[in-house]
Amino acid sequence: MKRRSFLLGLGAVGAAAWAGSRWWPDGEWRNPCLPGLPQALAEHPLVRAAWDGLDPTQVWDMHVHVAGTGTGDSGSGMRVNPTMDSLAHPILYTQKRVFMDAACASGDSGVDAAYLDRLLHLATAFPPGVKFMLYAMEQFHDDGGHAHDVHTGIHVPNAYVRTLAQTYPQRFEWVASIHPYRADAIARLEQAIRDGARAVKWLPSAMGIHPASAQCDAFYAALKRHDLPLIVHTGTELSVNSEGHSQDHNNPLHLRRPLAAGVRVVAAHCASLGQDRDWDAGDQAGKVSSFTLFTRLMNEPVGVKLYGDLSAIPQFHRYRILPTLLENAGWQARLLNASDYPLPGILPIYLLKELVRAGLLKADEAEVLHAIRRHNPLLFDFVMKRSLTWNGKQFDARCFETRAFFDRTTGVST
Repeated sequence: MKRRSFLLGLGAVGAAAWAGSRWWPDGEWRNPCLPGLPQALAEHPLVRAAWDGLDPTQVWDMHVHVAGTGTGDSGSGMRVNPTMDSLAHPILYTQKRVFMDAACASGDSGVDAAYLDRLLHLATAFPPGVKFMLYAMEQFHDDGGHAHDVHTGIHVPNAYVRTLAQTYPQRFEWVASIHPYRADAIARLEQAIRDGARAVKWLPSAMGIHPASAQCDAFYAALKRHDLPLIVHTGTELSVNSEGHSQDHNNPLHLRRPLAAGVRVVAAHCASLGQDRDWDAGDQAGKVSSFTLFTRLMNEPVGVKLYGDLSAIPQFHRYRILPTLLENAGWQARLLNASDYPLPGILPIYLLKELVRAGLLKADEAEVLHAIRRHNPLLFDFVMKRSLTWNGKQFDARCFETRAFFDRTTGVST
């Protein structure tokens, strides 16, 4: 197989891994998309405890994806690569349907509208003031700054997520996605800032961006000038089509360049998956875990402006770094909570049983979390992370009160 895929992970889990699991009913591989949270769950002590010590008006989930097909009358402009609708590409074909199932994106109103309706419905389980930061996704561009649809897995235009944030300001903020090689990259950035963008998001392997390239320097200078954060995927990418693209672009060490330029950088997922070449050991260096490189960078003087987001980390192929994150008191102010929605709606990738075995969750907590997940994956992700414990340590409230990092009107966490 020429490329790794998120769905390979699903296949690796297999029915045998779930046999006998108390938190995984037989046959329930799909998101049941159950409506509203029952009162018994909404008022459960575990849910109430999750809000202890938090100001909901400061809680922003900083990593939420918007997806759809762009068909019908939504006017979204979203586009997915045609290979994801072709049985000639079975992994991509299945992958798209898994994501849409996770988001309950089906129905007579069309995929785009169903995706949005479900997200808005899930948000009602959160107190007023809690917001969700919606991500745009730029197309793949070559070194000359030219877009290529054939190499683009999914395209979510800035205009669409901007419109959603402006239409539902009580729940949504938005994050722009701008390719730095574009001739008009700076102009687009400045327009996005005027339109209220809270950050810029890159997925280097899927977008064709080398973060250590000098081609990015002018963009970094503009980000620094406007004090706008840059969110960069780090570690192996499995969810978006990266066929023919370089996974090395996701190496955390490449972030030294924007950090040296004074940019506040968020390493998405804390580089919690895969291996990257340790360029510090020379051109012939071998690979080490991507998280090892993220850790090195966090502890360097240049890394003082480096942050990590907690999205996807409790998944079965990432959770082993959780003890390190929970124990490191010095990092708590630099870890930002995020769900990576709709991924929490893909039930097989969160092995609550394994989190219990690892000593990160209690068995009775896992029972409640599984029940919440069937109704509201967004709330499940939040309550789960508030419940994680290692040697008596939990994620600090600062990890969840992320608004100050992105809202320049409230100040910046440093």
